[in-house]
Amino acid sequence: MREDRDRLAAARLVVLGAVCGDTIGSAYEFRPTKDLNFKLFTTYSGFTDDTVCTVAVADALESGRPVTECLQQWCRRYPRAGYGGSFSRWFRLDDPQPYNSWGNGSAMRVSAAGAKAANLDDAMQLAKMMAEVTHNHPEGIKGAQATAVAIYYALGGMKKEEIKSVIEREFGYDLSRPYSQIQPGYSFDVSCQGSVPEAMIAFLESTDYESAIRHAVALGGDADTQAAIAGGIAAAYYCEIPSTILDECLSRLPEDMKKTIARFNNSLF
Repeated sequence: MREDRDRLAAARLVVLGAVCGDTIGSAYEFRPTKDLNFKLFTTYSGFTDDTVCTVAVADALESGRPVTECLQQWCRRYPRAGYGGSFSRWFRLDDPQPYNSWGNGSAMRVSAAGAKAANLDDAMQLAKMMAEVTHNHPEGIKGAQATAVAIYYALGGMKKEEIKSVIEREFGYDLSRPYSQIQPGYSFDVSCQGSVPEAMIAFLESTDYESAIRHAVALGGDADTQAAIAGGIAAAYYCEIPSTILDECLSRLPEDMKKTIARFNNSLF
């Protein structure tokens, strides 16, 4: 188990880990690559809806405001970040309701819940709360909970094999498939059930934060979202984001987002 000081240091990297994964993956969402040695940053690299929603969740957890209010506020502030059609309609409504989504949008935005959780039950409940305002389908909730729980256990210093076993047992995801067998035939999939396990496998077969992002993007699927998911877990586990990556991603992030992330990080523990 990690000491509290080390856990806090890692927790303060979790949201940034998801944001950096999104930024790096953004250039390859619609220009997929299978090359692990892809260029980390291009002229197309920038934050997407994954980051906007991740920041909104962090804002809700730090401020105590309803997550629906925070999601609508942030998404209306950045309305052209690449949202899916159903979610784009949702954040513009006066009285938004869940729409039974099983998409991976619930998992890509939930990293702050894993960082904030005081215990396992807390991680499960916070993830459910952050997901179900839109993604109230069981698979949508499961994807968010699995991601938050993986982050929670990674922050605690749990070994990869232990994290793998817990996620397989509690959520029914098959994480035993080798990356080398998945990657060649894998393609774009926005479902939680078809993208969250693969993002977790990308993390499990990584050697450091950058490796996790490279494996997630080079799946050739929903690159920014899967890199955001893998990035949050990897930041928690490795307690490190290379400065060359972090500095470049922060340079592409608006000041209001950076300030919100900083407030969230200062609220931890």
